[in-house]
Amino acid sequence: MTIRDLLATEHTTLSYELFPPRTPAAEVSLEAAMEVLASTRPDFISITYGASGSTRSTSRAAVQRLAEAHTIPPLAHLTCVGQSRAELIGVIEAYLAEGVRDFLALRGDPPQGQVDWSPHPDGLLYASELVALLREVAGAQGVDISIGVTAFPAQHALEQWRQQGLDVLRAKQDAGADFAITQVFYEVPHYEALVRDASAQGIGLPIVPEVMPLVSARRAYRAAELTGVPTPDELLAALEAAEDDDTALATGVAHAARLSRDLVDAGAPGIHIITFNKHEAACELVDALGLRQS
Repeated sequence: MTIRDLLATEHTTLSYELFPPRTPAAEVSLEAAMEVLASTRPDFISITYGASGSTRSTSRAAVQRLAEAHTIPPLAHLTCVGQSRAELIGVIEAYLAEGVRDFLALRGDPPQGQVDWSPHPDGLLYASELVALLREVAGAQGVDISIGVTAFPAQHALEQWRQQGLDVLRAKQDAGADFAITQVFYEVPHYEALVRDASAQGIGLPIVPEVMPLVSARRAYRAAELTGVPTPDELLAALEAAEDDDTALATGVAHAARLSRDLVDAGAPGIHIITFNKHEAACELVDALGLRQS
């Protein structure tokens, strides 16, 4: 069953995001986290893809490990940045040959140190083009796949970007996307507005919210730096006031749990949890939500 099929049911999906390791020590840490997270029986786990395909081999290895050792459907991220069309076709074909049937198509961020984004001379400019390429390659092989894309509730809340974001999301849908996963946000009304406005403009993609349990002030500052979405003042103050790591973790999980419950109540089809390749906060959040599957 593909993620598209799962999201067509009334089941509230549970999923995680992991990133590929860059060192042997990180690989050991990832395997340990994967083992524990697998015990919660998630519906799928996504594996990120480094800028310019920098983690191509380690991303594929992590995807294979999920599918083979843990029998969990992997959602393989793909980005346009720094790769030619031919290189992307090669990556897609390799994933298809390994049985991967779910993809997350992203434009991707510029490589570290590069301010402005520019496409590969023989590459793709937009995520919608990557969606179309995935459909083309899979269709040529007669393989049924499901394709996810990203959506941006926090940016949607800014009037100057609202229509542009909807136009981009509709282009992804028209190219063949099946569902969307949001980027980080902290306000339920932002999610509700995105879903409502998208539907009003003929965009019917199920939109799965991404939730990030912030378990330290340092992580909160870093997350805001990376995403451009400010951490709520109340949460940041509570994290800064935490007396120890356990208190900070409990604070972050409690906030993420309230956000997740409200999102499910608002009609979200599932919860996608950013883990930072650590299991503690993610598992506590799952238990708080009652999403752990037996």
